[in-house]
Order: sequence, then structure tokens, then C-alpha cells
Amino acid sequence: MKEIKGHRISLRFFRHPKKRKKAKTAMKRLKTIAKTILRDIDRKFGNNMELHKKYAEKFYLYMRVLLQEKNSKNKIYSLHETHAYAVNKGKDHKGYEYGTKASVVTTKKSGIIIGVASHIKNEHDSKTLEDALTHANSNRIKPIKEAICDRGYRGVKEVLGVTISIPAIPLKRDTKYQKEKKRKKFKRRASIEPIIGHLKSDHRMARNYLKGFIGDEINLLLAASAFNLKKWMNIFILYFIVLKIAIIIYALREEKPKDRQKYLQLFLLILKLW
Repeated sequence: MKEIKGHRISLRFFRHPKKRKKAKTAMKRLKTIAKTILRDIDRKFGNNMELHKKYAEKFYLYMRVLLQEKNSKNKIYSLHETHAYAVNKGKDHKGYEYGTKASVVTTKKSGIIIGVASHIKNEHDSKTLEDALTHANSNRIKPIKEAICDRGYRGVKEVLGVTISIPAIPLKRDTKYQKEKKRKKFKRRASIEPIIGHLKSDHRMARNYLKGFIGDEINLLLAASAFNLKKWMNIFILYFIVLKIAIIIYALREEKPKDRQKYLQLFLLILKLW
């Protein structure tokens, strides 16, 4: 245990140029120790086939982790969440995210989330549309006719009878009205980015503490529900404030000059709180 602890300390700051060699040696030695322990456990099981069958799946998982290389496909990134995979973000500050992909469907004008889908496989965005639109249609009376997506969804033009609209290069034959119409339509694509940001930062979707892929689906659904509930509460509070202001304005007209000052102070207090 003391040797393992020392090697784990050596792995800290392994990206530093002066510590890469030491970290590489420590990782190699840790793999050797792990393989030795697995062989020792297997030897102690002996001819007890019940124990071999009971722990076969775990042994297979540990050996996959020990034998995988940098360029291996279907790598395991977490022992307790084996379904998690790396999603390439293509950003300087965050190259990759680990977990499962999530799709969010919102309305064009109001921005209410009407459908979500978690994907167990790391597929291209165009292949995730079917699950997302199916869930969205299950929450609607009328089916969706058109879905406005960004260029990451290129590759399909129609899914489940839904037209997939993706911004393209402006055509010379388009009139000024047609160009303006396209611009306004695709301008709404940007509205979903802050919604995803709020889901991550304000509604606990950045990190999931629930077990398994079912936990990922539950966490996504709860985050979307919380977002919609918060939106509804904001609208309710806004209507309440407007109603309160209307009552005060009406009272200011009816009351005597002495009592008007009290209502005016209350009116200013409500505006400050708003």
C-alpha cells in the first residue's frame, strides 16, 4: 500500500514537462501491481467455478482498463460509470467533456423545453434527432412540422416527417423579403445556447450524481422540469407585480392627498424590489 501511495503521488501534475517521465514510470508500475493482484485473486479462486462466474464481469472490466492504450476505441473512463464516453467540444478552455450526450428541444418563441433525450452512444448530432423529436412530440398535441437546427446537424433533411432546417449560403435568386425571413428564423438558433448554460450552471446538469444511464436520463428530465418551473414562476411574479402596481395606481386616484404619500412609498418600494 505504501508503494502504491508513492506512485499515486508521482502521478500528480503529470502534464508538467519535468514530471512526465516519473509519472510514466509510476503508471507502468501501478499497472504491473494491478495485474499481479488480479492473477493472485484468480489463483486463490482455484477450481471454484461459482466464484469465477460471480466475478467474471468485474475481472473483464479491470483487464480492459489495464490493457487499453491511448488510441484504443471504446475506452473506459470510469469504473463506476462504464457507459460514459468523451465528447469532443473543440474549445480551447475545454477540449473534452465526459459523460453522455443530451439533446434539448425548445419552442421557437417562448423558449420552453418540450423535449429532452439522453444518448447512450456517442453518435453524430444528426442521428440524435429521432429520440429528441419523439420525446418532444409525446408532450405536444400537434406534431412538430419543422425543426430549426445549427450546422452541426447537417446530413439529414427530414426525420419522422419533420423538416430539418439548417442555415445555408444565401441564394442569389432570393428576394430581400426571403433573406430577411431566413435571417429571423435562424436567429432563434442562438437562443438555445443560454438555455443549455442555465441547465448546467443553475439546475445541476453539469455533474450528475445519479447511478447509471437511467440516472443520466432522470437528471436531464429533472433539470428541464426545473427550468420550465422557474420560467413559469417568473411569469407569475411579473403578473403579480403588474396587478399590484395597477391596484396602487387606482388607489392613488381615489384616496385623499394625505394617504397618497403612503401608497406612493409602497409603489416605489415595489419598483425597487422588482
